[in-house]
Amino acid sequence: MTISRITNLTCEYLVNPVGLDMRAPRFTWQIITDKKQTLQSAYHIQVSDVANCFDASHLLWDSGVVQSSQSVLIVYQGEELRSRQRYYYRINAWDQTGLEIGWSGTAFWEMGMLSEWDWTAQWITPDAASIDPQDKAAFYLRKTFKVQKQIHKAMIYATSLGLYELELNGARVGNLEFTPGWTSYRHRLQVQAYEVTDSLLQEESNAIGAVLANGWYKGNLAWKDQHDIFGDRRALLLQLHIDYADGTSEVIVSDESWRASTGAIRMSELYHGETYEAALELVDWSLPVYREESWSAVAVLAHPKSILVMQESEPMRVIESLLPVEVLATPSGETVLDFGQNMVGKVHLRLNLPAGTCIQLFHAEVLDQEGNFYTANLRSAKQTVTYTCKGGGEESYEPHFSFQGFRYVKVEGWPQDAAFEAERFTGHVIHTDMVPKGSFECSHPLLNKLQMNIVWGQRGNFLDVPTDCPQRDERLGWTGDAQVFIRTAAYNYGIARFFSKWLRDLKADQREDGAVPFVVPHVLGDEEYASSAWGDAAVICPWTLYQVYGDKRVLEEQYESMKAWITYMRNQGENEYLWNTGFHFGDWLGLDAKEGSYVGATPKDLIATCFYAHSTSLFVKTAEVLGRTEDVAECSELYAHIVEAFTEEFITPSGRLAAHTQTAHVLPLMFGLVSGSVRERLARTLADYVIEQNYHLTTGFVGTPYLCQVLSDNGYHDVAVKLVLQEDYPSWLYSVHKGATTIWEHWDGIKPDGSFWSADMNSYNHYAYGSIGDWLYRTVAGLDSDDQEPGYKRVQFRPRTDSGLDYARASFDSDYGPIRSEWKKEKEGVVVYEFELPPNTTGVAALRGALLTTATINGQKISQAADILSVVESDGVLKVELGSGIYRIEVAAR
Repeated sequence: MTISRITNLTCEYLVNPVGLDMRAPRFTWQIITDKKQTLQSAYHIQVSDVANCFDASHLLWDSGVVQSSQSVLIVYQGEELRSRQRYYYRINAWDQTGLEIGWSGTAFWEMGMLSEWDWTAQWITPDAASIDPQDKAAFYLRKTFKVQKQIHKAMIYATSLGLYELELNGARVGNLEFTPGWTSYRHRLQVQAYEVTDSLLQEESNAIGAVLANGWYKGNLAWKDQHDIFGDRRALLLQLHIDYADGTSEVIVSDESWRASTGAIRMSELYHGETYEAALELVDWSLPVYREESWSAVAVLAHPKSILVMQESEPMRVIESLLPVEVLATPSGETVLDFGQNMVGKVHLRLNLPAGTCIQLFHAEVLDQEGNFYTANLRSAKQTVTYTCKGGGEESYEPHFSFQGFRYVKVEGWPQDAAFEAERFTGHVIHTDMVPKGSFECSHPLLNKLQMNIVWGQRGNFLDVPTDCPQRDERLGWTGDAQVFIRTAAYNYGIARFFSKWLRDLKADQREDGAVPFVVPHVLGDEEYASSAWGDAAVICPWTLYQVYGDKRVLEEQYESMKAWITYMRNQGENEYLWNTGFHFGDWLGLDAKEGSYVGATPKDLIATCFYAHSTSLFVKTAEVLGRTEDVAECSELYAHIVEAFTEEFITPSGRLAAHTQTAHVLPLMFGLVSGSVRERLARTLADYVIEQNYHLTTGFVGTPYLCQVLSDNGYHDVAVKLVLQEDYPSWLYSVHKGATTIWEHWDGIKPDGSFWSADMNSYNHYAYGSIGDWLYRTVAGLDSDDQEPGYKRVQFRPRTDSGLDYARASFDSDYGPIRSEWKKEKEGVVVYEFELPPNTTGVAALRGALLTTATINGQKISQAADILSVVESDGVLKVELGSGIYRIEVAAR
């Protein structure tokens, strides 16, 4: 008996989201069925303004029955949506036989503030006559108000210049961290929405309060002691909308009626930590009974509301808690907590110590060669939390507006006569609350640890923006790091909203001439723009999101930004088809760099021209997807000229590459700039270069992400495998042997003798080299999307059982449902494959070395199987066309 249903409804990638400002939101659903080869043939969407009521009087949109197999990101086309309104929707669908699956349950989404004219609140900040705007202490703001009728619904909309936390009647509002997040504040500022209907508001008297800290807006950023980059005044903007049961409403707003003070948070900076004096706590400060006579007035701050947008990415939250695994007494006599994992977040304290006891927590990633606490690689970032006890019983505290990157925490100030209990310290792991999507596992324990390190590196660096490191005085959205890692990131977590938000900031910070800043949001100097491979994030990242999610809207939103970057490159230098001018990072941290240099030996103009060609080719594909025929024609011709110029400039008449590095050979092969005998020669030369290094790499940030993929795709998979399984320096597994729990910035961040690379630039949580995860998923396990039907509508299974492993498996939770590819070598040379495809998708499994005569599927000869779409054997590869379902294929050795 076939059982089918529609489930997992999402709106803009979210389940029942509140606070959207997308005026034409998009719907996605999944079909669950036990019937193989199920495809959707039609769908029906209904949207209502009343819950569970879809009669004609309440319908805002009825799509009717639409003949389409599309079930991902269907655009709403109904009546105009209104601010703060909740809408309800349901989905019906039919399979390819015409069978009606039946209506789904009801889901909803709720709009946020859609216009600056929805705001009657004012930006407020403490009156400078009473509280110095440059005071390092956090600012406290509060207001009391009364509720005298039964509440139907209550919503808070809030944002700030700086970071904020809200309280209502003594309780924290929501569980978000570091709101309003980090955007290009001059152009865009996010607003958060909180429903407070049931739990926080009370009849009669109420009090609402906010705490403000510097954050990214006016705090220290980067390594030049910069501050006040976006502004020099913290401020709050807030509206509390109360809808009463009798149909009336009321709005409580931030205005001059609020009061201000300072309290226990004496200093809080993202890099430097937090100083908290518990004796100065404003006890019950957000309760209506609190007496605020000593509080001062607030002032209205002039600041635009036109830049406001609702929350775009998933928010930051505490995702996990870790307890110390060991208490260390270092050779120098330090008391150090080892949390067992290089993490990003903050430490929660529970204390019961005498009044005035000052406890300091210092945070570090590693111990030095002798086993002592090491912080030199933090540079100017202090990462220090200071808590002074008020005494009188149990106290609980964690930093409010500062995060640290650490595995080890040195504790100072603990009284000698007080028992030191490790369980009083809890590490709270914080990052953007992305949905886990993928997993990779194999028979090699060190590769499994490497995959775990890649995931932890992503978690630690996806804190609202894709950062380069989370510990030192940097923590910036480096564009080059983001573009090389985005494909791996998309296997591990759902990143559609995260990167869409960041790309809007990239577009906002892009110069009029198309130059893209090194970091986004842009906080460096005006000259720090436009390096090849870094600026190419403007094109590579949107295209990757389209490949993974089939999201055309991100291409539409970023189209002009992508085009501007192509135009910028074209305008550099005298030859419009080569990029051989300006500053470039080159193959950053390449091991073939000259002594004392961070830049690898690969010629910068070769790298720049390769990326120029690559981004142009992706832009042509983008224009084709969006039907921009004029741009297709113009940029196709441009691309042809770039390839021609590249060949003339860098390829000798005999087919050699006029640069003798691994990276120089990787890029033209990866980007398809060479073909035929030239391609074969470059691939052979690349393999020889790796073999000459005894199967080690010499690549940096530019070459490493593509090195193994290029080798595998060009007939040298065995070389790629030996390279990845290499365990001594330089290799991915070298750091694993050295105890790494995240990915390092340098291959020799810790040298074989235990000493360190230079403290000037030595992060132990730096995800760029984690881009090898793409190869593990895509090549070893063989799970990949199809460019022709993106978003995993069609799946490519191309597993490599010749990867030096006994088994490998990868899974990915796509928008259609779970996808899985795994293989295992069994006795007597039998290889067993298992593939899983969700309903409404198809796939092809390409099995190397398999024959029609020796393959079975689900226990039946594959040549006679009825539950597959087709099978063909060609050039030693068995290609099996699959519909949805789970398939077990056994292949005997030849």
